[in-house]
Amino acid sequence: MNDMQTFYNQLLENNKKWVAKKIDENPDFFSKLATGQKPPVLWIGCADSRVPANEIIGAMPGEVFVHRNVANMVIHTDMNMLSCLDYAVSILGVQHVIVCGHYNCGGVMAAMTDKQFGLVDNWIDHIKDVYRFNKIELDGISDLEARARRFVELNVIEQVRDLQKTAVVKAAWRNAKTPSLHGWVYDVANGLIKELITVENTNV
Repeated sequence: MNDMQTFYNQLLENNKKWVAKKIDENPDFFSKLATGQKPPVLWIGCADSRVPANEIIGAMPGEVFVHRNVANMVIHTDMNMLSCLDYAVSILGVQHVIVCGHYNCGGVMAAMTDKQFGLVDNWIDHIKDVYRFNKIELDGISDLEARARRFVELNVIEQVRDLQKTAVVKAAWRNAKTPSLHGWVYDVANGLIKELITVENTNV
C-alpha cells in the first residue's frame, strides 16, 4: 500500500476516532447537530489548506457557515458565493459576515506577477483589479514582502466593501440592523488574526 493510500485510509480512521471522542464528551452531540443549524457567523475565506475556519477561531460545528475560494473574493457574478451569502443572511440569519484573508496567499502573490497559470487566471484578474485600485500605495512600498502583506490586507478590505454593495446585504440592512461585516487577516506564521475593518448597517 502506497503512502497516499495510507493517508486516505487514515482520514476515515480519524473520523471514527473523532466521532468516538465527541460522543464520549457529549452523548447528545450529533443528535443535537442533526436538528438543524443556526450559526451566528458566515465566513468567507481562502481555500488555502492552512486556514481552517472553525479551528483557528475555536468554533464548534454548527457555529460557522463557511464559503471558501481562491483569495477570499467577493465577486458579484459568482453565483456560488452569492447563493451562500443569501442563504446565510436571509435564511439562517447570521449576525456577522467575516472575510478572512491570510498573509502569503498564493492567489494574491500570483496577482502581483504577469505569469500565466491557466484557468485560474480568470479569477486572478479580479485580484489584479484590487492592485490597480491601490497602485499608488502599493508601488510606494519598496520591500516586496511588505508590499505583498499590504496587498493581502487591501484585498480583504476591498472584499468587505464589495459585500456592502450586494443586493443581499442591502436588503438585510433595510429590514434589520445585522449583519455586521468584518475584514480579518490571518498570519499563517504565528496563528494570529488581525482585525482590519468592521462595517455596520449604514441605515441605522
